[in-house]
Amino acid sequence: MRLPHSLPRIRLIATACTALALTLLPSQGQSQGVMNLLNALGGGGSTTSNTGGGLLGAITGGGAPAGQGDDLISMLTRSVESIDEPREIEIGRQLSAVLLGSKPLHPDMALQRYVNQLGRWISLQSPRPNLPWTFVVLDDPGYNAFAAPGGYVFVTKGLIDRCADEAELAGILAHEITHVTAKHHLLAIRKTAQSGMLTQLVASQIKTNAVGSVVTSQFLALGRNLYARGLDQTDEYDADRTGVALATRAGFDPYGLVSVLQHLRTATPDNPAFTLALATHPPAQARLEQLELAMGKNLDGFTGTAPVTVAQRMSPKAAPAAAAVPSPAAPAETPARKAAPKKKTS
Repeated sequence: MRLPHSLPRIRLIATACTALALTLLPSQGQSQGVMNLLNALGGGGSTTSNTGGGLLGAITGGGAPAGQGDDLISMLTRSVESIDEPREIEIGRQLSAVLLGSKPLHPDMALQRYVNQLGRWISLQSPRPNLPWTFVVLDDPGYNAFAAPGGYVFVTKGLIDRCADEAELAGILAHEITHVTAKHHLLAIRKTAQSGMLTQLVASQIKTNAVGSVVTSQFLALGRNLYARGLDQTDEYDADRTGVALATRAGFDPYGLVSVLQHLRTATPDNPAFTLALATHPPAQARLEQLELAMGKNLDGFTGTAPVTVAQRMSPKAAPAAAAVPSPAAPAETPARKAAPKKKTS
């Protein structure tokens, strides 16, 4: 994958991007922006009722009476392209409701707005900018991030706290955005359907004449299982490669995600904060090697930007100089970038 040679160095500055923020957040206003976004997920964090018009309806095109479970199987085993965008969004909304039901929303609304602004700016550079992109911070000390079909992305407060600078968070969000744009979750569900597992779930409920409600619940359980075991390694490698390009296109240091992976390389599974992240992703060293194979020295062709921490971005007393566009002649050095040797002068 080749990265473009010239990229706009546009940064989201909390004190200088009010106009951009208003265009990215819903029209209800920033004070209620995040809560309204969460309400759109299905009740502000509570799981929605499992009715025939819910998840099953999103996949089959409406509330499915008993005996139509085969329509669900047929659609998922054929192609994910048979799931149109409105149905994809509905699937993601209900899976998101499950995720919000297991972890509380972080109460800092300023942080929620900031992550939404950051994520939505990056998503505008993606192949699917018109999805209803929603970024949510969960009140969880663990280190994790995950997405759902249709444009829903979740990050834990523990992950944000461990980001050395904004470029690292941008790299993580770009990775998750790529999972959505490439429909990796739908492909994983389709693979499960082809394996026969979903057929057994539907068939067992047809006998009880309750496909609309119970199969929906079972399908949500299938989604939980998907998040617990993770996506295919090839999908994770793809999200790394494309995510780096996406974050760079949005104006962030291309080494942001590389730095994250270098930090993960030192994490151990016995640390409860990293247990799930390590279990659901390929080893960090393998991911770094795959990035090196795919990108080579292309990353060094981009000048970095001055590293900015999330705390600095959130500070109401941010220095005006922070909004200045860094000079291309003076790239910043990140923990992931080795300093180039100085040339001897004659």
